[in-house]
Amino acid sequence: MKYIQSLIVLLIPVIFNSCANMPTRSNQITGSYTSGIKYEDYTISRLEVELEALNKRESDLVLAQDQRVKSSQVQAFWWGFGNGDGIEAAELARVRGEKQAVIKAIEIKRQQSK
Repeated sequence: MKYIQSLIVLLIPVIFNSCANMPTRSNQITGSYTSGIKYEDYTISRLEVELEALNKRESDLVLAQDQRVKSSQVQAFWWGFGNGDGIEAAELARVRGEKQAVIKAIEIKRQQSK
C-alpha cells in the first residue's frame, strides 16, 4: 500500500506537467498589429492580389501549426513536455495582422472611390 501511495505522489506532477510547453492551437493565434501605411499607395486590384497571397500563406501556416500541435501531443505523452510554439506561430500571427491591414486598406479605398 505504501508503494502505491508513493507511486501516486510521484505521478501527480508528471500528469500535471504533461501539458508543459504545448504549442498554441492555430485557431487561438490572433493577428499581430500591422500598420496599414505601406498599403496606402496600392490599388484595389493590387490589394486583392496581396490578400489572396496572404490567404494562401495563412492556410499553409495553419496546417504547419496544427501538425506541430499533433506532434507535440505525442511528445508530451511520451516525454511529459511538448515542442512549444515555433516560427509557424509567429509567422501566422504576422500574416493574420497583414491580412487585417490589407482588408482595412481595401475598405478605405472603396469608400474613397464612392
